Amino acid sequence: MSDEMLKGKIALITGASSGIGRGAALVFARHGAKLVLADVNAEGGAETVAMVRAASGEASFVKTDVARASEVEALIQRIVAQHGRLDCAFNNAGIDGAMGTTHACAEDNWDQVLSVNLKGVWLCMKYEIRQMLAQGGGAIVNTASAAGLVAYPGLPAYVASKHGVVGLTRAAAVEYAKQNIRVNAVCPGAIRTPMLEDAIRAGIMSEEQAAALQPNGRLGTPEEIGESAAWLCSGRASFVLGHALSVDGGMVAM
Repeated sequence: MSDEMLKGKIALITGASSGIGRGAALVFARHGAKLVLADVNAEGGAETVAMVRAASGEASFVKTDVARASEVEALIQRIVAQHGRLDCAFNNAGIDGAMGTTHACAEDNWDQVLSVNLKGVWLCMKYEIRQMLAQGGGAIVNTASAAGLVAYPGLPAYVASKHGVVGLTRAAAVEYAKQNIRVNAVCPGAIRTPMLEDAIRAGIMSEEQAAALQPNGRLGTPEEIGESAAWLCSGRASFVLGHALSVDGGMVAM
């Protein structure tokens, strides 16, 4: 049962075709938001829209590569044309990249990870903020990671990109605080997503090893991250700005 803390809000969620983005879409809808979902994966996006609608929510999908400025700008323009405004955005699209130590990281892997995870978040914020300035305010939540707060060996590009997301979040939060735009980040730990399941299947780690990263001894769920993002987007978090919220079962507290 929803308490509708986002009732009537127009919300954008990127990376919505699977994992945290899909879980967040279902959570945001339960809380009353009208959703625009974006991803490069159109098939997965359509599946998420169907799931939201099956749960009596309202959602549409726009295929978008967040690393391309023209596509992000067109996405925001489409949202405004359709709904008249953009109240909140969950900039969640991201990739993990190839495993390997810093000296072994390939340049193309570095470029791709930074392009999606950091440039993509910046581009989304760039056009979201322009609209929010015009309409008098809004709320933005970016997906960083526990790896945006502490080191995680073997994924140097990912760690760098997520640390960058935390820094960018804080910079924007300070810049636009007086314009009624709140910017925060969520920092997930090990979450049961297709990305993590791929790592388990590839033998990079076992499910037990992933669960053991958290002091509470279990994997998180996409919906748990979605609830945190929904709260940060809501008026209940009205005095929270520039915060990187750990949602990680206590991982970074160790």
